[in-house]
This record gives sequence, C-alpha cells and structure tokens, in this order.
Amino acid sequence: MNVTKFNQQLDKINNEPGFIAALDQSGGSTPKALANYGVDSSAYSNDDEMFDVIHAMRTRIVTSPAFNGDRIMGAILFENTMDREVEGQGTADYLWEVKRVVPFLKVDKGLADEADGAQVMKPMPGLDELLQKARQKNVFGTKMRSVIKTANATGVHDVVAQQFEIGRQIVAAGLVPIIEPEVDINSPQKAETEELLKGELLRHLDQLGDGPLVMLKLTLPEQDNFYADCIQHPNVVKVVALSGGYSRREANERLARQHGMVASFSRALTEGLSAQQSDEEFNQVLDASIESIFQASRT
Repeated sequence: MNVTKFNQQLDKINNEPGFIAALDQSGGSTPKALANYGVDSSAYSNDDEMFDVIHAMRTRIVTSPAFNGDRIMGAILFENTMDREVEGQGTADYLWEVKRVVPFLKVDKGLADEADGAQVMKPMPGLDELLQKARQKNVFGTKMRSVIKTANATGVHDVVAQQFEIGRQIVAAGLVPIIEPEVDINSPQKAETEELLKGELLRHLDQLGDGPLVMLKLTLPEQDNFYADCIQHPNVVKVVALSGGYSRREANERLARQHGMVASFSRALTEGLSAQQSDEEFNQVLDASIESIFQASRT
C-alpha cells in the first residue's frame, strides 16, 4: 500500500464517525455464523464449499447499499475472504475503492488451551509472509484475539505480553494491529479482571515509545468510561468494543455509555439477517442494524 492511501485510511479511523464491521469468522466459527444466517450444514459438503457459502454471505453484506463508509469506518476480514474477489476486485480493494471502508485482516490461528484463567493465541508460523501478503493486497491493519476468563494476574500478563510482542512485529511490517484481549462477559470476576487488564495495557502502551500506532479491541466494561486512559493514549489510534455475546440491544446500550469507544461487532451486526430474505428485506434489516450500532458509537 502506498503512503498516501495509508494516511487517508489512518485519517478516516482517527477522525471520521463510524464503527468497524467484524466479518472475520474463520474455520471454527463459520458453521455457527452460517446457521444463524439460515444456512445449515447440508448446504455444503467440505470446507471449500463452506467458504464459498460464507463468502457469498459476506459479499451480500458488503455490496448492500446500507454498507458504506458513511457509517462504517472499517471491516475485519478472514484470510480466505481477503484472497477472494468482490465484483471483480480483491476484497480489500473493493472495500476501500468502492465503499470507503478501511480493510483489516484477522491474523491469529485461534486460541491455545486455557492456563492461568486465560487463553493466549496459538503459534503463528508464517506470520511475516501473511503480513507481506496483506500489504500487497492493500490491507491497513490486523486483528488478533486472546481471551481472559478470571482475575489471574499471571494469565492477564501473559495475554497482554503476547499481544504486544506480536503487535510490534505487525507494526514493523507497516500495518496497524488491533490488539484484542477479550474479557469473557460471563467471568465471575469481570470487573476485577478488567482492572488487571487496564494496568497491563497501559504499562505496555507506555513502553512503545514515540511512533508505533496500535488499536485496542476490548470487552464492554462494567464501569462506564473505564478505558478513557487507553482511548487518550498517544500510541492508540482507536479503542473499539466487541459485543462478546451480548445481544445487539444490550451491546449498543453499554457502548453508548462509553465516550470515545466505537463498535467492532460481529454477531451483533448480522443479527436478524437471513439467506431466505429478499434483497429488499435483507437491506432493510442490515440498514437498521448498522444505524443502531452507528448511533451507539457516536457518543
């Protein structure tokens, strides 16, 4: 990606209203996403066919007149989606050139087994090659997810340390990483876990020094405006929120109380969409979903 385009996209994320659409369900979560969309497993007989079906769903979303840069600042893609085309263009190029939506790529390979109340990311062999490919395809940034389940200082430390270690590798490749240490919304110690997490995040942000830019994707907190210090940090481009299993209504209500935080919803974005809907009905449902999330992100 050339410097001019990168700076245009950075300016959009920094300064324009909107939210990030998470369209990055990968191998493990695709069957559930398709089932929610009204497509059961009888519609495909192998992974290739399954990815054809999910790409058709994503294409229907991003080509909808409801989906554009007026309300959506960015979209997170799965590698398989980045490698495909929408209306004759690479998906990332279509998003930016046609819709004015900034493309991101999910780069993690899933979660390791739980240890110390948390799940770090599995190893990512070939990450450098993937980042190089992403740049060639005009992707702006990346996303990678870990999960924290309890207020265990060791687990929280390990998750954040790994996120920032790989985040530095992504910055060095010329991309902006979305660091996502998700706190499980069902954690019996959610507020205490968030206290530990914020401390670790600020410590690692302070160690970045001048220059490196990152984004944070965080669970909607128990205490309103809890992540204000992260939002205002000079190394942070934007703090976005995951819906994390909350219904769209509850996620929007919680988000509206967080000043300066915008949505990066996946399941909450596509809630109510169905393969059986006419294009008119589909576009109406998607438009209403986008508008509700957009309004919650404007606070």
